[in-house]
Parts: sequence; structure tokens; C-alpha cells
Amino acid sequence: MQNWDEELAKIMEKKLKQYKDLTETKKDPFESDSNMNINAPITLTDYNFDEMTRKHQYLVVDFWAPWCGPCKMVSPVIDQLAYELSGRVVFGKLNVDENPTVASLFGIQSIPTLMIFKNGTAVDGIMGAASKAQILATISKYT
Repeated sequence: MQNWDEELAKIMEKKLKQYKDLTETKKDPFESDSNMNINAPITLTDYNFDEMTRKHQYLVVDFWAPWCGPCKMVSPVIDQLAYELSGRVVFGKLNVDENPTVASLFGIQSIPTLMIFKNGTAVDGIMGAASKAQILATISKYT
């Protein structure tokens, strides 16, 4: 009878080496300009917010909550703009109920609120349910 433990150990060692090789050579998907075409909103949290605002030249953040009616009205517009402006502007959504630290830091007391970040700095915002045209007009001032 074969020694299955030795064979299994060899297979596991081989797979571990393959995994290490893969993770060491894999680049961050946001490093090159060709991969900047993010065509859907990214999820922002208290933990990744700083990193994402610094990583993306233009980031529009939608502060929202699942129970908010006007937020539900704005959400499809954000999805549409994320697709239409991919490669130029990145859109992100931050649930204020799950991420109170960032919401508090920016004094978000009314939702939906959109904030526009340029090179990591908040440059403008829109409070309340805005139309696609209003959002585009505000963003176009900075891009």
C-alpha cells in the first residue's frame, strides 16, 4: 500500500509554492492607468477610506444608508455615472450606518450626500437627492 501522507505532503508543498509564486508576481489592479477603468461603484469602509481617496485622483463618494428613500433614488444614477465616467472618475459608496467614523469625520448629518475628492482632498459636495445633470455639472468643475 502507498504512503498517502508523503504524497499528500508533496502535493500540498507544490500547491503552496504555486500560490506563493502567484501572489508575489501579481500586481495591484489599480497600479497602472490601463486598469483604472473601474465601471461600478467601489465599497468604501472606515478601514479603506483613506487608502482609496489617496489611490484615485478623482473619487466621488456616496454617503448612504439602506433605509434611506432618497438614497435609493440616487443609487442607480451613481451606478450609471460610474459606468459612463469609468477611466476618469471612480465612484464609491459608504454606508453611514456601518461606517460611522468616516461619516462623523466629514460631518455627514443628511443623506444622501455626495463628496468629491481630488487627489485625496474633499473639494466639493452635494447634499440631498440630486439629478444626473446636477451631479455631472458638479463633477465637471474638477475633472
